Amino acid sequence: MNEYYDAIIVGTGAAGLYCALNLPSRMKILMITKQQADQSDSFLAQGGICMLRGEGDYKNYFEDTMRAGHYENNEKAVELMIRSSNSIIRDLIRHNVTFQRDENGELAFTREGAHSQPRILFYEDVTGKQITQTLLGEALIRENIEICEYMTMVDLISRDNICGGVIVMDEQNNVYPIRSPHIVLACGGLGGLYKNSTNFPHIAGDGLGIAMKHQVELEHLDYIQIHPTTLYSRKPGRRFLISESVRGEGALLYDKNGQRFTEELQPRDLLSQAIFVQMEKDDTEFVWEDMRPLGEDTILKHFPNIFKRCMEEGFDPRKEPIPVVPAQHYFMGGIKVDLGSRTSMKGLYACGETSCNGVHGKNRLASNSLLESLVFARRAADDIVFGDKPEKCPVNTIDTNIYEDRNVILDGYHKMVWNEIERMKRA
Repeated sequence: MNEYYDAIIVGTGAAGLYCALNLPSRMKILMITKQQADQSDSFLAQGGICMLRGEGDYKNYFEDTMRAGHYENNEKAVELMIRSSNSIIRDLIRHNVTFQRDENGELAFTREGAHSQPRILFYEDVTGKQITQTLLGEALIRENIEICEYMTMVDLISRDNICGGVIVMDEQNNVYPIRSPHIVLACGGLGGLYKNSTNFPHIAGDGLGIAMKHQVELEHLDYIQIHPTTLYSRKPGRRFLISESVRGEGALLYDKNGQRFTEELQPRDLLSQAIFVQMEKDDTEFVWEDMRPLGEDTILKHFPNIFKRCMEEGFDPRKEPIPVVPAQHYFMGGIKVDLGSRTSMKGLYACGETSCNGVHGKNRLASNSLLESLVFARRAADDIVFGDKPEKCPVNTIDTNIYEDRNVILDGYHKMVWNEIERMKRA
């Protein structure tokens, strides 16, 4: 790890990797991550990635996204995402990302909740892993990209609202100031703040807290998405997602008496609410999801990993319903950015779940997350390459003695974020 890079990207999920791969080979790029490079929430995405299916689908896709977001979406951002989807998919295929195809070799599509038609590309039930692992594999062989694992960003280097680098710490609390005129925060959401979440516990809103410390503008920190269906377990730790596409393919939800109680393909926030109401009515800790209408062939071929996990928990979805419960899943707020993924601080960008560009509004439409991350990661890369040259950050010396204990520093940031979430809820 050097003291200076042309660009520093915090996070090794889909957004961070795609941003790095869209920067020219002449640029020396550093990517840092708190854990192993493959332990990002992008790897956990099951369902798929949306794609515009011809001009005739545009109005429906736009309306589906807006309706799911309670019409609080940034319309220009939504249009940009949808219009960019075809080029993103072509580029992913060029990067050797594999998607499911039909018997004729054409791309296969599935449907999820709140979508008016099938427009979601997938690979089994590990689409996020397929995309992100492929991008990571390419980044690892790029000579201009350096990936440092087990390195944690604890601060920004900034003055006069100009970003000039990051302060990182290793697991032994050694401190490293690293300078760059371009900093991209792609460090995920805040699921680690919650007891029940589908996210990795180490992804807990660090970047948001650091942004708050430096008065970088944030937006909608209280827009937290609850996923309706995670596999119920008494075991502690991350909750296992039962993909939206399971219901898109025909799975049904039952109360304790084995009766349907709601429409399974409504937006996530409405379905989660319906499940919570039913659980309270029945005095239960879960409801039942029945995958049997899909048929054994679809269960085994489209959802092999979900099937495996259910069997490990003692449930055979081919023969019986499985217990499911809502859990924190996604963050629609974040560091406020424009359509070029620029934050309110010069030289600082944000993309992926860390950012808020307004695409999702108050509630994200299923399988828009990967697409949105990739579209605006590429926008960040384009602005770095083609935008105005950044101003030089006027910081000469840095007192590293103030950074003593990484965990204490991070706990402080997490409390800042949580307090702001609670404040926004009360406002």
